[in-house]
Amino acid sequence: MKKNIIVFLVLALTACGYRNPDQQNNVPADRWSVRMANSVMASSDSLIHYLDPAEIKWQYDVAFLGQAIDKLGDVDPRYSKYMEDYVDYFVQDDGSVLDYSMDEYNLDRISPAKNIITVYKRTGDSIYRKALDQFLVQMRSHPRTRSGGFWHKKIYPWQMWLDGIYMASPFLAQYAKEFNDPEWFDVVAYQIKLIYSKTLDSSTGLLVHAWDESRQQKWCDPATGKSLYPWSRAMGWYTMAITDVLDYLPESHPERDSLISILQNTCEALLKVRDSKTGLWFQVLNQGNREGNYIEGSGSAMYTYVFAKGAHKGYLDRKYLDIAGDTFDDLVKELITVDENGLVTMHNICGGCGLGGNPYRDGSYEYYIHEKRVDNDPKGVAPFILAAIELGR
Repeated sequence: MKKNIIVFLVLALTACGYRNPDQQNNVPADRWSVRMANSVMASSDSLIHYLDPAEIKWQYDVAFLGQAIDKLGDVDPRYSKYMEDYVDYFVQDDGSVLDYSMDEYNLDRISPAKNIITVYKRTGDSIYRKALDQFLVQMRSHPRTRSGGFWHKKIYPWQMWLDGIYMASPFLAQYAKEFNDPEWFDVVAYQIKLIYSKTLDSSTGLLVHAWDESRQQKWCDPATGKSLYPWSRAMGWYTMAITDVLDYLPESHPERDSLISILQNTCEALLKVRDSKTGLWFQVLNQGNREGNYIEGSGSAMYTYVFAKGAHKGYLDRKYLDIAGDTFDDLVKELITVDENGLVTMHNICGGCGLGGNPYRDGSYEYYIHEKRVDNDPKGVAPFILAAIELGR
């Protein structure tokens, strides 16, 4: 009888998602990546409803969170299923994708397609392959600046944003490698280099958030078209884009060394504005302890991931691995809390910052510091998980 009770308990725990840490490919259950993923899944049984059950969207940040959690699939298949279920909700039997409209020409809608590539590689189902085609059709006809840069969105004409480099470039580079379509390697390298030249503050090595080729927007310098401030997450998106693109860009590509040099230069610039007290980074990078500025979670987590992965891959000096370890500890100390149930919360994540639009976002210092902060926003949680995985923490 006692043996039967034990068997029943084991089966029940397994059904509830419990795995003995010793059976999880040597990834203990107390790893921060696993703890954060479990906390996300405890708060929402589906990525579809993670942010707002009433507003289901094909959106970059939720898909990014799914991508991060999916990397724990070798720990337990349920983590991969969490991402796959999100993809399957949106990808229809005819290959169309719910809530995606090519005519929007919105780079934000491209990034989630990386997860479709992942599911296609696992299943071989032609529906996923068909779904991918529409994103390539968009990028072939996507509007560009006169200098050849992709507009961030059709509603933001003549503008390139650092965010957009992450939204399109890693997908295009991965597509180029997976489906032997090398023309996209040149496109990706060009976009990364172009926006670097257009947003660089040569005096600091930091990059401002965006560039308006038309120089018509109120948020830009009328002489250069540059926005006024280096926003933490924008540089996070950009450095992550380069780091992830290099996974796919051929070793022989003529621009590979240039992209690595840009990554090295931007990371060195970031070290110079790292807060000496907390070890992390401010929302507005170059304004230090100016009143209202605050230590922001998503950018800090993104840099930690970039430093760790860049050092592991040999793009960055090995010193960055030690720095990444320190900044991860600082993230946990400054921005992470754990409640009595063991659920993890990440604080001080900027919900979102843009430029222009209606109501108009003027890119001022006051604008950046007053945008809403959101606990456990996926744009902070996802890079936290990726950094934890990269560091084995």
